[in-house]
Formats: sequence, structure tokens, C-alpha cells
Amino acid sequence: MKQSLSLRVSQHLALTPQLQQSIRLLQLSTLEMAQEVEQMLDENPFLERAEDGSEREDFGVAGAADAPVSAGEQIVDAAASGPASASSDSADTGDGGDADALEARLDGASPVEESWEGDGSVEIAPDDSEWGGDAPARNAGSGGDDETASAAELARAQISLQDHLHEQARCLRLGDEDRAALFFLIESLDDDGYLEDALEALAPAFLRLQGVALPEHDPEVALGRREAAEQLLRTALQWLQHMDPPGVGARDLAECLRLQILELRNTAEARAALALCAQPLELVAKRDIRKLCSACRLDDETVRAALTLIARLEPKPGRRFVDVERNIVVPDVIVTRAGRGFKVILNPDVMPRLRVHDVYANALRQNRGARDGGEGGHAAMQQRLQEARWFIKNIQQRFDTILRVSSAIVERQRNFFMHGELAMRPLVLREIADELGLHESTISRVTTAKYMATPFGTYELKYFFGSSLGTETGGNASSTAVRALLKQFIAAEEAAKPLSDNQLSDLLKEQGIECARRTVAKYREAMRIAPANLRKSL
Repeated sequence: MKQSLSLRVSQHLALTPQLQQSIRLLQLSTLEMAQEVEQMLDENPFLERAEDGSEREDFGVAGAADAPVSAGEQIVDAAASGPASASSDSADTGDGGDADALEARLDGASPVEESWEGDGSVEIAPDDSEWGGDAPARNAGSGGDDETASAAELARAQISLQDHLHEQARCLRLGDEDRAALFFLIESLDDDGYLEDALEALAPAFLRLQGVALPEHDPEVALGRREAAEQLLRTALQWLQHMDPPGVGARDLAECLRLQILELRNTAEARAALALCAQPLELVAKRDIRKLCSACRLDDETVRAALTLIARLEPKPGRRFVDVERNIVVPDVIVTRAGRGFKVILNPDVMPRLRVHDVYANALRQNRGARDGGEGGHAAMQQRLQEARWFIKNIQQRFDTILRVSSAIVERQRNFFMHGELAMRPLVLREIADELGLHESTISRVTTAKYMATPFGTYELKYFFGSSLGTETGGNASSTAVRALLKQFIAAEEAAKPLSDNQLSDLLKEQGIECARRTVAKYREAMRIAPANLRKSL
């Protein structure tokens, strides 16, 4: 084997730390973005939160919707076409040859030294001022009157299920042991108000909480203490199951329904409902009247009345006490009417107000020639300063891209913002990508876990993308509009004769939309709508 030297020229794409951070920030949700900002504020001394209302920098997001694609965004788009860009919506955009080519280039990218160094300068650049200066302080407006209270503040003021039960328990005249057992069971409930663990499994934990030991060397004493604890918990469970809301403390759904029925008047329907709850709940769920009549020895009319009564019960007693703050979605973009059009703005509440610490940056610049800390210490601090600058710029670029993509979506789905879901048009990622000069993977990252507040509610940006269905006129109908049409058909159906999937498919054909029965079933299941036999009214 002969050895030789050869010179070869090739091109490759190198992902610098700045580029990697820009891509990562783009795909973060609002909550993850806030956590990233807090972490960076803790780690980087040159980065600080701007608490005052100082003037916003000139290159902010104003007019970003009409701004041309910058070179930095083009680099991000090229790098963003790697494996992480795969999504369900991207599959609707046709072939992905260009993405595959870029992915191959990225796989061969050479390692890049982890350095944030720029041009070597430490002077305060004109763009080192705060970004997001228009945003109010995070806690601004707190402590105001009830009319200006935010949704999060109202959610925090909501009473929990445990607090509601504790208030009732304090009104009972119980001994110390009984009260402790009742409080222990209340704290053992799940969010739905169920007691998932058996009393036999809870007894040892209750004894440990009370400081009572179970001696291993004396099994009889341990058994006696455990049985006494179980009896104490069993008595406390009786108190718990008579509290509000009805059904709380149940071990399963059948017991929950029985507890609620017992709170009702002793009527023939209530007695029949208790008999039905003693049967396998699959028969009740399927409304198998014939088998229920045979098992309970009741007539058809009585069983139907009992099923109607059961349908009005609450299967999750703790539902209304669940902390609604966990269900609050903070929109990244807000769309409002502006004359005949719509105005698209970023939500100021989610925009972090960051800037480079002027005092530290000036001190680093003035001590550039000092040797007290050594060249290595000065270079490390200079790198942290450059890292803070890049972090602010990458955050700005993230929100600029979100605003541009949102503005393009609003322009394409203008009919939706005027008339609602039925006016939604088919839209795929490639259309927005071609319009903005971005890559499809960038659009996929932007539209994931980002939300838009519209006159019809708050939706994820991915909601506005949907595949198309053919029509008799040769046009296309959006799958989102078809789902909305199916909702209307089902809402208007006769309760005694619900529409089957075949009938729904025929109704869509009458509207000029070609939609097979299987597609109708898929859309119906995605909307969590029961089939016709379970929607049938009694």
C-alpha cells in the first residue's frame, strides 16, 4: 500500500455556539423560554433584567413583518433543516430533497470550538441596550383592584379540594385520632377526588405519620396496631364520603356513582340506578338495555329512566376544584381587528426585558490592559460579555421570526379571522416558508408550542395548518373546516337517531366535499366524539 499526500477542497456547514443557541431558542415554548432566561440571568453577570422603562433599541420588532430576510436568519434556516425538523405537518409539503441534502451536510460538519468570542472588542455596542423595553414589568399591576386582576391571580385565589374538605372537617366534633385519620385521608385524595390506595396500604403510612412503630420482633403487636389503624381509617372514610362534593372519597367509579345516588331522594329511578351501578359498568356505558333489564329484573322504561339519572351524575367529583392555572395558555401573539384588517402584535407579557450590565461592561473595557487577573481571566470575562450580547440578539431574532410567521398565517387565513373555523383554508408549511424565504423546518419549530390569541379563542400556530380535501368543483377544503362542519352536523342531529359515519360522509358529499367514511371516523375520534350508538339518546 503506497502512502501519499493529497489536497482536497470541500464545503461544509459548521454550527457555531451562537447558531446552536439560536436554533434551540426558536423551538422553546413560552415556559421553557422563561426558564432559559432565568438560568442565563443566574449564570452570566453581564446580563441583567431591565426594570425601568428605558428606550427600546432601534432594531426591535417594529415592522418586522415587512422586513427582509437577514443573513443570520438564512444561516439559521440552513442549519435548522437537520433531523430535528421532522414533524407531521412537514409531511404535507411534498418532497424533502433539499432538507435531506442539508442533513447530509450537517452530519459531516466539523466540530467547532465552544467559543463566544466576537471581534475582540469589549466596548459597549449600540445594540447592547435592553431588548423588549415596551414590555411591562412581570408583576406590574399586581395588587390592583379585582377588575384589573389577571387570570393567573384569579386561579391562585381558587380554593382547592383539600382546603374545601378541611373546612368541613373542622366543623365536625371529632377526637384527635379521628380528626387526624380524616385529615390523612383528605390529603391522600387525587385531583379527581378518588382514594386510589386501599386502606390496608394506607394504614402503615398513617401509623408512621403518627409516630407509632410496628415492631418487627413482635408480629402480633404490629398486626394489632395495623388493624386498629385500618378501623380508624374506615371510620374516617365514612365521614369523608358524606362530605361535599358528593362522591368524594370513592375507591372506583361505581362507588362514586352510588354515593351520589344515595344523596338523592329515594325514588324508583334512584333505586333502579343503584341496581344498575351494581352491574358491570361496561353494560351501563354501552347502554345495553336488554342485558340490564335481564340482570336487574326491571322493565325497559325504568332502566331508561335510571340511565338518564346516571348520565347526570359527576364522574369526577374534584373536577371543579382542579387548579385552573395549569390550564392557562399564555399566547405569544395577539391578533386584533384594526379597521378592515387585523393587527398582529407580540404579547408583551412573554417578552423578556434584558440588557447588558453597563457597569460591568464599562469596568471590563477600562481594565483591558490590566494584568491583575491575568490574560486568561480577562479573556473569560470578555467571552461572557459576548455571550450575553448573543443571547439578547438570539431572543430578538426568535420573536422577530414568530411575528413574521404569525403575520403570514393571518394573511393566508384571513377568512378564518372573519368568519371562524368553517372558513379555514388548506395551508401547509411550504407555503409560509416560500413566502418568507425560510426553511420548512424553521416554520415547524416556530409553530410548535407557540400560541395565538384570536377573536375566536387561543390556538396553537400549528392549528392553522391542515391538509386539503377535494371538492366537486375541483377546489380544496381544509381538514379543519371539515371537522367544524362535522361538529355542526352532529350538534344538529336528532338525539333519538344520531348520524352514522356513512350518513355524515353523505352529508359532506352534499356540500361538495369528498370525504370517505374512514376519514369521517378518524376526524370524529380526533374530536373525541362518540360513535352513533353511544350518542343515541334514551
